[in-house]
Amino acid sequence: MFPRLALIGIGLIGSSIALAARRAGIVEHVAISTRSEKTLRRAEELKLGDSYHLSAGDAARGADCVILCTPVGSVGALTAEISAVLKPGAIISDVGSVKSAIVAAMKPHIPPGVFFVPAHPVAGTEYSGPDAGFAELFENRWCILTPPEGTDPAAVEKLSRFWSALGSNVEKMTPEHHDRVLAITSHVPHLIAYNIVGTAADMENITQSEVMKFSAGGFRDFTRIAASDPTMWRDVFLNNREAVLEMLQRFNEDLTALQRAIRWGDGDKLFELFTRTRAIRRGIVAAGQETAAPDFGRPHQHDAPPKK
Repeated sequence: MFPRLALIGIGLIGSSIALAARRAGIVEHVAISTRSEKTLRRAEELKLGDSYHLSAGDAARGADCVILCTPVGSVGALTAEISAVLKPGAIISDVGSVKSAIVAAMKPHIPPGVFFVPAHPVAGTEYSGPDAGFAELFENRWCILTPPEGTDPAAVEKLSRFWSALGSNVEKMTPEHHDRVLAITSHVPHLIAYNIVGTAADMENITQSEVMKFSAGGFRDFTRIAASDPTMWRDVFLNNREAVLEMLQRFNEDLTALQRAIRWGDGDKLFELFTRTRAIRRGIVAAGQETAAPDFGRPHQHDAPPKK
């Protein structure tokens, strides 16, 4: 599909793309670039690509597809840096979880004859770095394409087939709609997790050992989200502030209604909400976006095969 694929940035998403594309047999040469020599050498040790470059321009030169796999705040400068070496007919894309800001940052630097198709693979873990990648990351997960108005449909279709080959379900929407949807499904939940974990850590009447000791409940699951890459999420919130603030306002209004129900002992209202949200969880499992196994599929000692 792409004789030369250039990946600028080789963290969780970049390394997973490299592994998945190689497994699918849809690329001939994978050029990897990162500004950290240590990270680049590690990617080479893991055999994630075919050529390794400290210069993004060297990796992008002659590439049929260039995917920026870096934090949202860096994509504009990177696009400007590689603009002169992008060959006509190439597709340039990204993997950021914010789209309006990325379109605004990247589009002015796209040269004529190069196709710009922003993308967001809605997949990830709390881990980062080239060692974190695995080829199955995108299987049965959504990848959202947000091509600006007037983008060549053939380029959009080609990138759609690329992500489908990696195992993704592909959806198309406008950048603005994407940002509103992801604000409530991803960005605000991360912000709440960061805040709850930070609040627990700051409470003077709970020692750190007690936080760890009793984290087998809901708090434990918040800590997984709150362990996500801080640079990436800082850039997400700074570049999707309008949608995040709008959804936070709605969340605060709903939280106030819950406070009122608890204060006045309105058990019916609480039961109604909890019943509705339980059904949403079951719908996510039914859609194949989560495991139905108890305890989120975590392995337990009694699950281990008997010793011979």
